[in-house]
Amino acid sequence: MGHVVRMTATGALGITFVFLVDAANLLWISQLGDPQLVAAIGFAYAVQFFSVSIAVGLMIATTAVISRSIGAGAHAQARRQASAGAVIAACVLTLVVVAIVGFRHELVGLAGATGETARLAARYLAITIPSLIPMSASLACSGVLRAHGYGAKAMYVTLFSGVVLLVLDPILIFYLGWGLDGAAIGLVLFRFSLLGLALYFSVVQLGLLDRPRLRTLRNIAGPFAAVAVPAVATQMSTPAGNYFLTIVMAQFGDDAMAAWAVIGRLTVVVFGGIFSLSGAIGGIFGQNYGAGQMSRVRSTYRDALIFCAIYTLAAWGLLLAATPQVIALFGLEGRGAEVLHAFTLVGVGGFVFIGALFVSNAAFNNLGRAGRSTLVNWVKDGLLSWPAAALLAAGFGAQGVIYGQALAGAVVGIAAATWGWFYVRSLSGPVGAPLDPVPPQPYPNIDKHRRR
Repeated sequence: MGHVVRMTATGALGITFVFLVDAANLLWISQLGDPQLVAAIGFAYAVQFFSVSIAVGLMIATTAVISRSIGAGAHAQARRQASAGAVIAACVLTLVVVAIVGFRHELVGLAGATGETARLAARYLAITIPSLIPMSASLACSGVLRAHGYGAKAMYVTLFSGVVLLVLDPILIFYLGWGLDGAAIGLVLFRFSLLGLALYFSVVQLGLLDRPRLRTLRNIAGPFAAVAVPAVATQMSTPAGNYFLTIVMAQFGDDAMAAWAVIGRLTVVVFGGIFSLSGAIGGIFGQNYGAGQMSRVRSTYRDALIFCAIYTLAAWGLLLAATPQVIALFGLEGRGAEVLHAFTLVGVGGFVFIGALFVSNAAFNNLGRAGRSTLVNWVKDGLLSWPAAALLAAGFGAQGVIYGQALAGAVVGIAAATWGWFYVRSLSGPVGAPLDPVPPQPYPNIDKHRRR
C-alpha cells in the first residue's frame, strides 16, 4: 500500500496541478462573459479527447513493455524499448493530427455544435491539435520514468509545465487580448514544455532512453502492438462515450454545454488521483509480473481498490460542499446550475465504481490480457452510457445525462473489478514477451540518481 500511495501521490500532484491549470484556463475564458466561448471549448474538448486518449494508450504500452524487461533485469533492452516507444507514439499521433485537422469542422458539427460556436471550436482545434505530437513523446517518456520508479521526476514534468501555463494564460487571454486564441496558444506552449522537461529527466539526467534503432523498432513492434492496440482501443472508449453524451447534452443549449465543459474540467481536477492511480500501478504490476512475484501483484490490486474507494468518498464530500462556490465562480445559471448540481450529488459518486474499473484496466493491460480492458470499457462507454443517458434525459432533462453516465459506470465497474480480482488470483507466473538475448547492463547515470 505504501508503494501504491507514493507512486499515486506523485502522479496525482503532477496531473492534478495540470488539470487545475486547465480548469483555470476555462475560468479565464468564462470571465469574458460569453457562454458561447465556454461551449466552444466544450465541443473542442470532446473531439480532442480522442487524440489525447490515443497518446495515453501508447504510453501505457510503453510502460507495460519496458516494465517487464526491468523486472527481468534486461536494462539495456528496456532503454532501447523506451526510445522506440517514444518514436512510435510521435509517428502515430502525426497521422491522427492530420486527420483531425482536416476534418475538424465535420467533427465539431457531429458533436452538435452550430453557427459561431462551431466555428470557434474548429479554430481552437486547428491551433491546439498539432501540439499533440510533442505531447505524445513526452507522455511516453513520462511512462518510462514511472516504470523505473521515478514518480517524483514524472511529477516534475507536469508540475513545472503547469506553472508555465498558469503564468501565460492570463497574459495571453487578457493582457494581450487574444481571448480564445490566447487560451489555445497557451496550451500549445504547455505541451512543448512537457516534451522539453520529459527529455531532460529521462535522457539527459538519467539516461533511460537509448538512441532509436531501426532493429529495435522491428523487434518491439510485435510486443508493443500486442499491448498498444487494445490499450488504445480501451482509451478510445472514454472519449467516444463523452462524444455521444455531448451530443445528448447539446440539445439542451449553450447553458447546459457550458456546465458540461466545467464538469469535464472538474472531473480531471478532482479525480486526478484516480487517473494517476491506474498509470502508477501499471509499472508496479509489470515489474512484479516480470519478476514472478505474484503475491505482490495480488496485494497491489487489493490495495489499489481500497485507495480508490477512500479517495473517491473524500472527494465526493468536498465537492458537494463546494458546489455553490463552483456555480458562482464559473457564472453558471439556470439549466447549467442544475446540471452541475446533478453531477456533484450523483455523478461524482459513480467514480467509486469507475475507479475500480481503472484498477482492473491497469491489471489487464500489464498482465497479458489487454483485450479484456478493451471489452469492459466499450461495454460501458459504447453500449450502456449513451442509451442510459438518452433514456434518462427524456425523463429528467439535461441532468439525465449525468445520471445515465453514473449508472453505466456503476454496473460495469463492479463487474470489471470482480473479473480482474479473479484473474490476478489465478496467476502463477509471467507469460510476457520474450526478451532479446542481451545481458543486463547498468544505467549510465544510476550512481547520481538512485532508484527507489
